[in-house]
Amino acid sequence: MKRRNQGPVKAYRDLEFLTSREARTLRILAEYLEPEGRFARYNIEDTIVFFGSARASRGAKGSDARRTLDRYYDDAEELAFRITEWSKSLSDPNRRFIVCSGGGPGIMEAANRGASRARGLSVGLGISLPNEQGVNDYVSRELAFEFHYFFMRKFWLVYLAKALCVFPGGFGTMDELFELLTLTQTGTSRRPRPIILFGEEFWNQVMGWETLVDWGVIDEKDLSLFRICGTVDEAFDHLTGELTRLHSLASPAPDQSTPSSD
Repeated sequence: MKRRNQGPVKAYRDLEFLTSREARTLRILAEYLEPEGRFARYNIEDTIVFFGSARASRGAKGSDARRTLDRYYDDAEELAFRITEWSKSLSDPNRRFIVCSGGGPGIMEAANRGASRARGLSVGLGISLPNEQGVNDYVSRELAFEFHYFFMRKFWLVYLAKALCVFPGGFGTMDELFELLTLTQTGTSRRPRPIILFGEEFWNQVMGWETLVDWGVIDEKDLSLFRICGTVDEAFDHLTGELTRLHSLASPAPDQSTPSSD
């Protein structure tokens, strides 16, 4: 490629080349290096990742099942709000647990919305999909990402995660949950992290966990890899208790109070 009256365009400035099949490796590497640099710039090392349906919305409407799904939007927002306030109250300024989501609508939006309501940073790891337009409005602008490759997005969802909150969702939610359960079960990921499945009604109806044990495809001990929670209070207490234990956290600063679990 050559511009009139100029020399050849350098390869790293050649958009036609950069979007070609031959440059796929460069694009994959860019989706690793650019987020890495930005996370370092904003001192993001610990995230609390929220997964869940993109179809949930604020306010109950429609069928009974849909109203139940929409109720989880409010729960996700409240849990993210309380986790963010708790994180901000920790005495170590270098230990911040930042809410992170897939950046889309539904439960993801609710999590970012809760963090924003607590005046905290939050991460949105968006993915280019035909039916979704960019990241939601509650993601911190400096921490909004848009990925092309699902596997690079999933890498960043997991790599910095110190805990996982999985709300009711469809194929995408199940994919992300089971990949992390597999990494944990096999010891591929040695970093201990609490995994919460939020919504007893949904998870007990959709997943026959004990059936997997009965068939011998998982061990009984594998059921301890996660905890099913039915309320925001229960999820908040479990998360903060486990994070405090796993990361030897100091007590909150004396001039700030940890949110009540009443």
